[in-house]
Amino acid sequence: MDTATAKFIQLMLDRAESLRKKGDLSEALHAANAAVEKCEQQLGPDLDHIEAFVTSLERRAALYLELGQFVEAADDLKHAIDQLDNRPDRIGHVGRLYALLGAAYDGQERPEKAISAWQTAVLYFEKNEPPMQMDVAAISNNLGFMAKASGDLGKAEDYFLRSLEIMHAEAGPKHEETASVSNNLGAVYLAAGYFDQAREMHMMALETRRELLGENHPDTAQSHNNLALALLQTGDRAWARRHFEKALAGFEKLGTAFAKDLESVASNYSDFLREEGDASLADLINSRVKEVLARV
Repeated sequence: MDTATAKFIQLMLDRAESLRKKGDLSEALHAANAAVEKCEQQLGPDLDHIEAFVTSLERRAALYLELGQFVEAADDLKHAIDQLDNRPDRIGHVGRLYALLGAAYDGQERPEKAISAWQTAVLYFEKNEPPMQMDVAAISNNLGFMAKASGDLGKAEDYFLRSLEIMHAEAGPKHEETASVSNNLGAVYLAAGYFDQAREMHMMALETRRELLGENHPDTAQSHNNLALALLQTGDRAWARRHFEKALAGFEKLGTAFAKDLESVASNYSDFLREEGDASLADLINSRVKEVLARV
């Protein structure tokens, strides 16, 4: 590839990224289109041409994903994967493309296709030298969600456990993503009726989120709610009440942007209060939440 063409392509990709960061996705897509078109005009068998073409397709696909144009994203990603077929020096890159392809299929609500793409991504990440463990953890987490959504709690547990093992080894227990996986695993255990395990996973997630994110964060508030639900199942009703209160207070402080989360927590807490015979407080909480929802 000649220098002028290479510079033009890079200029368009840099412009697309700059516009994306500013939130102007429509103009960013035009710049990405220009990069892809130039690559298609100049496409040849040499590796420089192929690398530029794949990069341009990948960048455009990422923009399509942000714009919710999932069919277009999948088409670009499949084309990019074809360009790198039989390239042992690009195993990790192919894995990344399959990971994005899974997201594109997930956006199209095609779970079987998404699962297949993500499983293929994991295979490539594992074959890379060295293995791309953090990427394996991230995709295993995605696969755990898919398995839980399909009702296969055993498979969901396997995926989340694998993700958690890698996160502990690679990032450590006090990491935001480690807490996220602990929370997800706790949800599986709660659904499966393993309440003590659910309690411990949600406790670990909450401890980390409090330390890293503070009390005034939506993830921390959600962990208070999730732990409260687990504590109810292990008989710790007084303790559960305190965590419901913290979850409710957290989402009330966060304002209307988290109105749906507030509504969910308020519903859980109100049900608990009515079981405890405190219907007046439950009614008061529901009134407060209705005021917030009316402002949305």
